[in-house]
Amino acid sequence: MKRLLKYLKGYEKETILAPLFKMLEATFELIVPLVVAGIVDVGIKNRDTAYIWRACILMVALGLIGLVCSLTAQYFSARAAMGFSTGLRKDMFSHIGKLSYKELDRLGTPTLITRITSDINQAQAGVNLVLRLFLRSPFIVAGAVVMAFTINVKVAIIFVLAVPLISVVLYAIMKWTVPIYKRVQASLDKISLLTRENHVGVRVVRAFGRQKEERAAFSETNNEYTKIQIAAGKISALLNPATCVIMNFAVMGILWLGGREVNSGNLTQGDVVALVNYMSQILIALVALANLIVAVTKALASAGRINEVFDTLPGLTDEGTKELEAEAGAPAVEFSDVTFTYEDAKAPSLSHISFQAMPGETVGIIGGTGCGKSTLVNLIGRFYDVQEGEVRVNGNPVKNYPFSQLRRKVGMVPQQAVLFKGTIRENMRWGKEDASEKEIFHALSVAQAEEFVRKKPEGLNTMISQGGTNLSGGQRQRLTIARALVGNPEILILDDSASALDFATDAALRRAIKKETGEMTVFLVSQRASSVRQADKILVLDDGELAGVGNHEQLFKNCQVYREICLSQLSEEEVEGK
Repeated sequence: MKRLLKYLKGYEKETILAPLFKMLEATFELIVPLVVAGIVDVGIKNRDTAYIWRACILMVALGLIGLVCSLTAQYFSARAAMGFSTGLRKDMFSHIGKLSYKELDRLGTPTLITRITSDINQAQAGVNLVLRLFLRSPFIVAGAVVMAFTINVKVAIIFVLAVPLISVVLYAIMKWTVPIYKRVQASLDKISLLTRENHVGVRVVRAFGRQKEERAAFSETNNEYTKIQIAAGKISALLNPATCVIMNFAVMGILWLGGREVNSGNLTQGDVVALVNYMSQILIALVALANLIVAVTKALASAGRINEVFDTLPGLTDEGTKELEAEAGAPAVEFSDVTFTYEDAKAPSLSHISFQAMPGETVGIIGGTGCGKSTLVNLIGRFYDVQEGEVRVNGNPVKNYPFSQLRRKVGMVPQQAVLFKGTIRENMRWGKEDASEKEIFHALSVAQAEEFVRKKPEGLNTMISQGGTNLSGGQRQRLTIARALVGNPEILILDDSASALDFATDAALRRAIKKETGEMTVFLVSQRASSVRQADKILVLDDGELAGVGNHEQLFKNCQVYREICLSQLSEEEVEGK
């Protein structure tokens, strides 16, 4: 938690004033038992009604002043806690955005969502309670003990014995519950995972009639979470009864010893009432401290999980890089004996890949499922780093480019069409922030999306729902292609991004890209032989290795893997273009 306290920077005033006002409230609270003692020893003993009324008014005034101090402390602590969580959440979101695919694959989306929401909320609640109660409760306890000594030393010994016993109980409970609350948050990760999977894959779940099984899996995970929470709750529930037992024995001791002291004339009846009140204040303060410790325990567990994310450093950085000029005559993309293996994978996904793609060339990439097609194009934009060999863009190693420059050069259209909630215009401007309407419609025209966009009553201002669920699969794919084209990249990568299009639209899209992209180097990743057959160069991948490079005619004659793919999809006449 110490590492996260830097997010209170800028709220130093609030972090000081909140506990100070709470201590001020506690000070007025400590005066009240003395006023009560005066009522008993003076007002009631002497039947002085005026004194009693004055004392009552004083208690009301002390209560009102304490209330104002408490509200002020609440305001400052809430302000500081909200500022803390806002800064923390902002930095965590930024840090996650810097992580490479490698770290994101390892951490997983559900746990990141839980940590940036639930865990930060727990940490915020912990900060809020600490500012309000962390100093107040010990101050009340210490103040009550001191006041007890000013009244009677013998009776005050009971306070000295009771407070350490309570402290030991609090420490033991806290030490016991911290690991359990870590398990609680881990269970929340699993619930987030199942919820997200079912939300994203709801159509698949229903298509296969798996609702019952999914409900059972969720119930099992939820029940496990419930059991852990109950286990933590049972331990935490020991706090109040354990502290109350100790305190009640302490009160009994005060009454017994205080009674003897009254009989001997060393104490007044009002003093005994004051001592019982001080013990009650200690009880209330320690119960509040116990609840605080439960909240802080959760906050500490969450803080540890938050720090785990911050401790996960980006595996890919562009530190020390600068804007680079393209080398004259260099290939747009060049792979030199590239080998790449995913983290924890037993075998390489790509082995010894070498090829060149010149500016203006259309390169088709084809192969069976899992052969490494998407992995290959992800290396061009440096979403992963290779273990062996080198990837170059315009003659320069991709590692030497700043991410901003490299990603401007490379327009990526992933397999899964991802659109964001907002208008079509806003989604298109992801490719170029200041894109004009003319530029957007030109990109839509090339992507074969202009017709259906113009038919929309609101045109470019048509709202897209989260994930583009109010559009068909083909419409989403065409819009994501248009979004990449708006930025006019030097290298356009279409990673099987036309799989939802019919053959006529797919063919029209390829013709338009060929005609309109000029010197743009285009990578067409597809499992359809018809989609890549017109490419200037085709890369045939087989189990992560380059089985062949050439045009359609050359590969059909000389590459057995390509020939088999073509014959499995097309007839001999279609293959030969008859």
